Amino acid sequence: QVQLVESGGGLVQAGGSLRLSCAASGRTFSKYAMGWFRQAPGKEREFVTTIRWTTGVTYYADSVKGRFTISRDNAKNTVYLQMNNLKPEDTAVYYCAAIVVRIRPINLWTMGEYDYWGQGTQVTVSS
Repeated sequence: QVQLVESGGGLVQAGGSLRLSCAASGRTFSKYAMGWFRQAPGKEREFVTTIRWTTGVTYYADSVKGRFTISRDNAKNTVYLQMNNLKPEDTAVYYCAAIVVRIRPINLWTMGEYDYWGQGTQVTVSS
């Protein structure tokens, strides 16, 4: 059993910062990537950012480029999301997700590619 546990969400004013963490525990698995998605009320879950576990290469949605930074600590099996200059439109439940290594090409922007998910953490940005 694999568990992804997020922490760090909360309420912040526009222009503020938050740092999310996601720790993977349980059964050991080979990670291809870990990332973050978010879902605002009444909207579909959308890709935010992801990081390839071995190389550290990162990918961002255009809406968060220059404001959000993803990083990982391989030894701790943890991925972080530093969110700066937060905007009210960033308000959502943020979900951590992980992809198991596989042979076929992977579309890192696609929710269905991710094998494991956290329970989500609420981020609320007030104007």
